[in-house]
Amino acid sequence: MALEFLLDKHYHLIGRNIKLFCGEIDLLMEDGKTLVVVEVKTKSNILFGLPQEEVDFHKQRKLLQLAKALTQKFPQKPIRIDVVAIDESADSVDHIISAVEEN
Repeated sequence: MALEFLLDKHYHLIGRNIKLFCGEIDLLMEDGKTLVVVEVKTKSNILFGLPQEEVDFHKQRKLLQLAKALTQKFPQKPIRIDVVAIDESADSVDHIISAVEEN
């Protein structure tokens, strides 16, 4: 669902479930000249919070590590981190652009 959503927004798929030494990238997309690390979070109901709330401090640190690792492979490309939150109970997709940024 997340992949189709992003492809409809004219993003290009570079890879999925990419394993690096420091973790795994759900989706690696390209938006124009920018590489986008996409974290996908899905919940079947939101009784205990929204899907995007699952991207806590520790997950954000891990995503920043993954983005840094990518800069070694793609030194000339800007990289950003997005979150795609899927609420299956409402059949909704929320795309948060630049959801995680280094301070």
